[in-house]
Amino acid sequence: MSQPTERTYLLIPHDEEGHSIKSKEAAELGQTSIGERLTYNDYSTIDWLHCLVKDSYRFRALHLRHGLRASIDQTVDACSGWIAVSLIGMIMAFVAVGIDMSVATVAGLKYGYCSGNPFVSREACCEFVHSAEGHCDRFRLWSDKYWAQFGIYVGWAVLFGIISSSVTMFSKTALPAVGPEARTNGHDPSNGNGYGQGKALYMSAGSGIPEIKTILSGFVIPHYLDFKILVLKAIGAVFAVATGMSLGKEGPFIHIAACVGQQVANRFEKYRDNAGKWREILSAACAAGLSSAFGAPIGGVLFAYEEICVHFPRKVLWRTFLCSMVAAITLKALNPHGTGKVILFETNYGTSYRPEHYFTFVMLGIAGGLWGGTFTMANLKWARWFRNTRLIKGRPVLEVFCVIMVTAALQFPNPVTRAPGVEIIKNLLVNCATNKDNWVCRNEARTDGRWDYFAWLAYGTLGQLASTTITFGLKVPAGIIIPALVGGALFGRLVGQFVTTISPGIFAMVGAGAFLAGVGRMTISLCVIMFELTGELEYSIPHMIAILVAKWTADAISKESVYDLAQSVLGHPFLDTEHALQLIQHEPSSIVQSILPPPSTMAELTIEVPNNNKVSRKVLETHLAYLHRRGLMDGGVVLTQKGVLQGYIAEPELEYGLNTLGKGLNDDQDIRLLGDAEEDEYDLSNFVDRTPITITNTAPMEYAVEIFGKLGIRYLCVTEEGSGRLVGFVIKKRLLIYLDGLKHE
Repeated sequence: MSQPTERTYLLIPHDEEGHSIKSKEAAELGQTSIGERLTYNDYSTIDWLHCLVKDSYRFRALHLRHGLRASIDQTVDACSGWIAVSLIGMIMAFVAVGIDMSVATVAGLKYGYCSGNPFVSREACCEFVHSAEGHCDRFRLWSDKYWAQFGIYVGWAVLFGIISSSVTMFSKTALPAVGPEARTNGHDPSNGNGYGQGKALYMSAGSGIPEIKTILSGFVIPHYLDFKILVLKAIGAVFAVATGMSLGKEGPFIHIAACVGQQVANRFEKYRDNAGKWREILSAACAAGLSSAFGAPIGGVLFAYEEICVHFPRKVLWRTFLCSMVAAITLKALNPHGTGKVILFETNYGTSYRPEHYFTFVMLGIAGGLWGGTFTMANLKWARWFRNTRLIKGRPVLEVFCVIMVTAALQFPNPVTRAPGVEIIKNLLVNCATNKDNWVCRNEARTDGRWDYFAWLAYGTLGQLASTTITFGLKVPAGIIIPALVGGALFGRLVGQFVTTISPGIFAMVGAGAFLAGVGRMTISLCVIMFELTGELEYSIPHMIAILVAKWTADAISKESVYDLAQSVLGHPFLDTEHALQLIQHEPSSIVQSILPPPSTMAELTIEVPNNNKVSRKVLETHLAYLHRRGLMDGGVVLTQKGVLQGYIAEPELEYGLNTLGKGLNDDQDIRLLGDAEEDEYDLSNFVDRTPITITNTAPMEYAVEIFGKLGIRYLCVTEEGSGRLVGFVIKKRLLIYLDGLKHE
């Protein structure tokens, strides 16, 4: 196994362009006695169906008891989910306010300091004290000279970026991998179980949304939601946003909320001991993250449903709704913006659109879709080129330094883009009929042609889109939501200069939603988020038009959203049943037989159990070694008698039964796998799944996709049509590898 690198692919092998390939040697390996090796070794899979059964047994045991204590325990158990999500909502709101206030204070240092209290933000410093000219006297600029201001601005931005990236470096970790190669590459096995180190991952970098989607789909990324990562992500996000780079804190807020969700869920035994139930709480936490970032509680719920979660039953929907609501209530009570409202970009245009404006809304949607469709490809090409240059390769902090220098040089000269992202959006969405004291409105009130103002808007649009393209993917906490909104608002305000019948702020608002729809491919959730961000319910139809057109346009260019691309590039396993079925439809005849392991693999992973239903420890140890050698962390061994399937025992249970419970047994000791145990027998039959889900080898591949996707199972046993004889079994990862091969054909 190769040394871990940040570019390690966990899908089937890739070429330098990122396309999946299968070498001749790899193909031949599957036909040898050595057999094939599955990828995705860094991720183990949960079984939603087993989690459901496990919780049902727990529920029955709890409700079989009688008496006062039993009634109290049952009531607490019934309320535990609601209590947990309420706590998550409140805690996340406090964390969000702390990060927001810290960002405002740190970002203000790029311009000057508050003479009364240098530890408060510019807004807080100037809240009540202004001069007659409308300027704040308490906030002192570092210098009155342009070039001195420029140098200080860039210097602080570079310092903040280095701090953020350096903090992110502390979150670098190697995920576990199975196999002797991990032990022979200089890595120490963990816990003595033969697991070594696999893919390197910067856990606090990026938005975290691709990783959260992977976790919620049923895969495990160890330690990704630990308290340490929460702290590193929060600190890194403060300094990253303060740099002024084209990134936002909204994506990181979802990761931070998931970390909060884990800390709270682990305090409840009901969720701590059940991976499926634990993910239900995590789904609610994600909604609280967006609710706290934007003050958009309903949008947060819909975002979790549309973009983040795979398993979302009605009970989870209700708890997610409560969690998001509590976060919004707490945010309103804390009043971080000083307005007493949760609306971030409140507007009141006082005019309505007319049918002739529909064409402009469609054009904004097309523009947003064109950028969203090309952004993913441009960002990927930039990353492959720039991060492979001799100077930058292996130096993520230096990459951040270079990008900040470029971003600051592009932003500072432009009065429109010099402010933080949230403030830029506020300025661009303003209605100049009611607010004259604004740089945008003062320029739009001019009667001298305003071509320099048009140039600033055009320059700001191009600069924002370019800087976003080179920023996304840096090793700092960073989201794409605010940068996309800023780019769309700039373009929309520019377009609004040529449509004088209504406020240009309306086009800025619709353009912001269109550009975010193009890059993120969100629809309903984004539409609701825009309502809640602006308070403008009247403009639902313009938003719907622009968002749908943007999605259609972007999909015509590239099927992958920015989050799908990140999952693919980072090698995170994720089963999207909708996209999977579209891929299979293009195959002339795709049946389950296509994804069966080769005969050499199945020979090593099948145990023919004698009539006495017992095998020796040595036999089981041998098959466990086969699993480790092939890297099948979430694989297992099938049990047959005369070729007929009798059961399945997973690798974790087999290893636990042999190396923990049966540590003192000798190699010749017989171990019962099937039937009823007798006295003094060592029995592992309780670990055997006697009712595995089965499918015939000639069944359409769509059956396998739906079974894995809808039931959330970990493995699927395959029998021969007609005879019922076992011919193999398939784990979820094998299906994903097959689908990835179709994607890149």
